[in-house]
Amino acid sequence: MSKPVVAIVGRPNVGKSTFFNALMGKRIAIVEDTPGITRDRIYGETSWNGVDFAMIDTGGIEPDSEDIILSQMREQAQTAMDTANVIVFMVDGKAGATAADIEVAEMLRRTGKEVILLVNKIDAPKKLPDHFYDFYELGIGEPIPISSANMLNLGDVLDLIVEKFPKSSGGEDEETTAVAVIGKPNVGKSSLINTLLNEDRVIVSDIAGTTRDSIDTPFRWHGSDYTLIDTAGIRRQSRINEYVEKYSVIRAIAAIERSDVCLLMIDATEGVTEQDKKIAGIAHEAGKGVIIVVNKWDLIEKETNTMSLFRRKIQSELTFMSYAPILFISVIEKQRLNSVMQTVEMVAQKRAMRIPTGQLNSLIVEATMMKQPPSDKGKRLKIYYVTQVGIKPPLFSFQVNNRELMHFSYSRYIENRIRENYGFEGTSIKFVFRDKGDKEE
Repeated sequence: MSKPVVAIVGRPNVGKSTFFNALMGKRIAIVEDTPGITRDRIYGETSWNGVDFAMIDTGGIEPDSEDIILSQMREQAQTAMDTANVIVFMVDGKAGATAADIEVAEMLRRTGKEVILLVNKIDAPKKLPDHFYDFYELGIGEPIPISSANMLNLGDVLDLIVEKFPKSSGGEDEETTAVAVIGKPNVGKSSLINTLLNEDRVIVSDIAGTTRDSIDTPFRWHGSDYTLIDTAGIRRQSRINEYVEKYSVIRAIAAIERSDVCLLMIDATEGVTEQDKKIAGIAHEAGKGVIIVVNKWDLIEKETNTMSLFRRKIQSELTFMSYAPILFISVIEKQRLNSVMQTVEMVAQKRAMRIPTGQLNSLIVEATMMKQPPSDKGKRLKIYYVTQVGIKPPLFSFQVNNRELMHFSYSRYIENRIRENYGFEGTSIKFVFRDKGDKEE
């Protein structure tokens, strides 16, 4: 189910990353006094008063800059604006309203989105500087004084953000499986969607980066409702200096978040690239269903075990995603395309599967008898009880004597035993370990 998205935009060095980190409750974005340090947008999830939502921290906007890096930052902020339900426009309360702020405000007015104007670096809200009232001239609502560094007025800001979220119609999205088609530019994402839909709903071009927007297309397959989400291709990493790491398209990241199943498309002629690994990691960490779709298979010279060898190569490159089915297709030649939606249907079902508590505990008892839990300094891990507490992705809660004794390798062993018995093909499995007596959060 889709979560509301909040984008934080503004000029460089106004405090966006500090604000983002404060709301996330942890240090995610790099905070530095150098203007423009946040080249890459940062994406995270949080909640307020029981409402879950996603936040995007963007690079600073320089509307008139011809500098390539600042130009990219401006584009990513524009993309974030287009994607967001609510936009937080942050300005510098010490610097006052600048000509750049006025231009950014004009960009925001054109979006037609809900905008919240935050005046940062106001450490004494009861003693506002005289130039504070200049921010009213931006014409996008009442300016709200805050201090991200000192956590002043952030609760009120969160209340306002949540208040501006679109009201859910309730239940409609639950019956629809959202499928995001992700991957590098020019790997065949739009062509696959057009072929599945039997019509050219999405512009197809040989030029990398043609698809700039995420395009949602609902359709029915075998009596079930699906939404296909085509995304802009995630571009390769570029390193200008130690602070500039990657430039990727926020619509792809946002599409992954609001999807149920991701089709990770890989170019058979290139194999698994570093960028493929990064994209796969985004989907994996988000807990989405993932199907690896190897396109352009018709261009590969075949020998007896070509497919098996290619499959093993992919698995060795994406070891963290061994659960993902791998399909070999050719969109151009229309080879094996029927398997795509069949596999999507299967993965969606697996993500929603629940294991009865009794069966689960019997399995864990058997697993611990076959392989003893780890120990440290004479103290051995004991698993008292386990239950499945969530789906999409499957989430299991373990009650143990000391969660510090749960070694990664043993957790992986338990996961493998669950998969051997119940499958869960195409989806990650999440574990939480609680000491006996800990309360559920």
